Amino acid sequence: MTRQQHASGLPGVQGAERTDRLPFHPPALATVRTAATVMALLAAVAGLVGLTGWILDIAALKSVLPGVAVSMKANSAVAVVALGVSLTPVASGPGRNPWITAVARAAATLALLLGALTLAEYATGTGFGIDELLFQDDTASVQTEAPGRMAPNTAVAVTLAGAASLCASARRLPAWISQALGLVVGAFGMLRIYGAAYEVPELERFSAYTGMALHIAPALVLLGAAVFLARPDEGLTGLVMNAGTTGALGRRLLVIAVVVPPLLGWAVLEGENAGLFGVRLGIALLVWGHVAALTVVIFPVLAVGRRIEVAHARLEWQVRQNRLLQAFMDHTPALVFIKDLEGRFLAVNTRFEESLGLTRDRVLGRRDLDVMPAGLGRHARDADLAMLARGEPVQREEQLTLSGGPQQFLTTLFALNDASGTPYAVCGVVTDITERVAAQREVQRSHRRFRALLESAPDATLITDGSGTIVMANTQVERVFGRPPGDLVGTRAADLAPEATRRRQGALLDAYLRRRDPQPAVVDRNLHGLRGDGSTFPVEVSVSSLQTERETLAVLSVRDITERRRTEAARAERYEQQRHIAYTLQHSLMGEPPALAYLPSAHRYLASVQDPGVGGDWFDIIPLGGHRTGVIIGDVMGRGLEAAAVMGQLRAASHALARTGATPSGLMTSLDAFVGDLADQLVTCLYLIVDQDTSEVAVCSAGHLPVIVLPPGGPPGRLGTPVGVPLGVNDPGGGGLPFEETTVPLPPDSVLVLYTDGLVEQPGTDIEARIDVLARTAGATLRGARADPPTLDRAADRLISTLITAPDDHDDDVTLLLLGVPGPHGADDDR
Repeated sequence: MTRQQHASGLPGVQGAERTDRLPFHPPALATVRTAATVMALLAAVAGLVGLTGWILDIAALKSVLPGVAVSMKANSAVAVVALGVSLTPVASGPGRNPWITAVARAAATLALLLGALTLAEYATGTGFGIDELLFQDDTASVQTEAPGRMAPNTAVAVTLAGAASLCASARRLPAWISQALGLVVGAFGMLRIYGAAYEVPELERFSAYTGMALHIAPALVLLGAAVFLARPDEGLTGLVMNAGTTGALGRRLLVIAVVVPPLLGWAVLEGENAGLFGVRLGIALLVWGHVAALTVVIFPVLAVGRRIEVAHARLEWQVRQNRLLQAFMDHTPALVFIKDLEGRFLAVNTRFEESLGLTRDRVLGRRDLDVMPAGLGRHARDADLAMLARGEPVQREEQLTLSGGPQQFLTTLFALNDASGTPYAVCGVVTDITERVAAQREVQRSHRRFRALLESAPDATLITDGSGTIVMANTQVERVFGRPPGDLVGTRAADLAPEATRRRQGALLDAYLRRRDPQPAVVDRNLHGLRGDGSTFPVEVSVSSLQTERETLAVLSVRDITERRRTEAARAERYEQQRHIAYTLQHSLMGEPPALAYLPSAHRYLASVQDPGVGGDWFDIIPLGGHRTGVIIGDVMGRGLEAAAVMGQLRAASHALARTGATPSGLMTSLDAFVGDLADQLVTCLYLIVDQDTSEVAVCSAGHLPVIVLPPGGPPGRLGTPVGVPLGVNDPGGGGLPFEETTVPLPPDSVLVLYTDGLVEQPGTDIEARIDVLARTAGATLRGARADPPTLDRAADRLISTLITAPDDHDDDVTLLLLGVPGPHGADDDR
């Protein structure tokens, strides 16, 4: 808070203003006030002792050395008693009874008048009849010019002490006035004590006037100290008594100033009296002693000064942090405020000012009811108190009626705690969420309309996210799948397919979601659902996309086609039996791929241990004329005689299609239609055409694993190929997903590595990591070697032994094909 804000006179600013004052410990202040009260009482007792000597005529109570030393005059005793009585309630602190304050001021006035009238007597040379007003002075023969008259220095001290007491009791007057007068009063007493200690009679009295009684000097010292300590948290005393570095430094210096010089002076005088040294040496020793003492003091003072500098630097850093915090608050769109525990605003941001239409100067230091409408102010205060009582942050949405009408707000309240965990302020952040709440309500209405539309669909409808996880389902799914919609949300759509076809149906959905612009499609070929009781049934699935702000969703409409399939199966059973026989016989017609001199190669085939000798893997090398060669590799889902029969047909079909000059995508499309005619078949396939004249390769993949390329002198990599759906996934009637073809450059003398999933799939491992192992092993084996048949054969053995560590237990077909691709000049012209 700035000083202008302190001076603005706003309610509650006084409480915040203490942040600009020195730090104090309340117990220490209470101790100082108690000490000041005790000092005032002791001074009153000293005066009362002297007054008792006059009342009872006891010489020992009037003078320290009766008949020799100056006695305490009756007026002096009365003044000291009055000053002690006056300062006792003043030193006890504020909050006194008005009557006690009046008595204290009357006593101080009495002492002031006695001292002032005595000084007037000395100044005018006349008597006012006050010197022996109470008692006849029988000690006039002892250093007394006028009987009963107090000494001039005593009169000055009493007058100043009375004025100091009056100033100390007036809280509106600055404390330093009474404290400065108290120091002067104490100085008069110390001067008399020094005169007695050092045997210097000139310090006892001035000229021929009456001297100050010795036992009144301690009383004056006590009175001066009581005045100085009466208001310990203000003025000059506050500089010494505060708990900060200023107080520590002041107390050290004050003790040294009061104690060290008198001791040094006494030591020098004792040395001179004992004859140890003369006056000059004594003065030199006195000077040396002061220098030594000050030198000793300098270093602790420097340490305290260092603490002050560090504290100042921290304060400057804190000021910069506060400025940064205020700048942050001012640029925050929400309303931000900080209040003390009494509800007074300590800080607000610009948005807060704008919302209330009040400047910051008119808000800081005021309470909620001072700056807000009555109802809103009480609501804000109640919320603060409830949060403090709860002891933890609170966040709530609420509707408040402002000048512009009802608005929705998100309010966050939390306490600011000190190092001990005690709250000292309340911070609030209020965000206007009216538009957001309205938008949420509109979203909810739209969601209800969408839900009603979804429930009106006659088929079981599922909505999945981009990963194929179900996010919504209508009630029809319970009729179709025998499971309530709530049980399906959060599961994968592929899990609604039987285990046998789950992989194929999941691949179809994944391929659909990967397309850049997915179009609606209907798939009813070889799709099955899994009911809650474990039974399966054929389904027809209509799939379409739903674009949201974050991702593309898939909408699946599932229809049970059990009756349709039963009718179709009855008609096709005989046909399927005949076709199965034909597929099986086709396997016996397969032969070895040709060995081409201009395209060195090596291949390995390992059948599954479960069905030795037969399987669904195949590859073929097809000369296409010139420097063009077709290469195909595929994998029929499943194992055994049926997979082998399908493989034989596909190999024959692909060979024939390649001979016709079909493009890779055209060949895949034809094979897909061919596989679609087969029952429950899923085939991955890859076909590429190597053109050694142009050093290019055209490739199309139907869900097959990527080709590894080993360029000459470079690291192994993967052939960039768009991956389409496996063969047999699309609807043979049309409307399926097209196969994409791409042509990429192929550096001469490169080596291509083609393989099926049996080589790289292994339970419990990541297939991508296994493909990387295959690429690194091939690169290390063939690096710098000529790609001739013997070298490729050795490399094939190395790859098989590296990736198939337990061939006797391997339960999948494995096919590996290595092709060395020389450039056009390195190719053998003999075809």
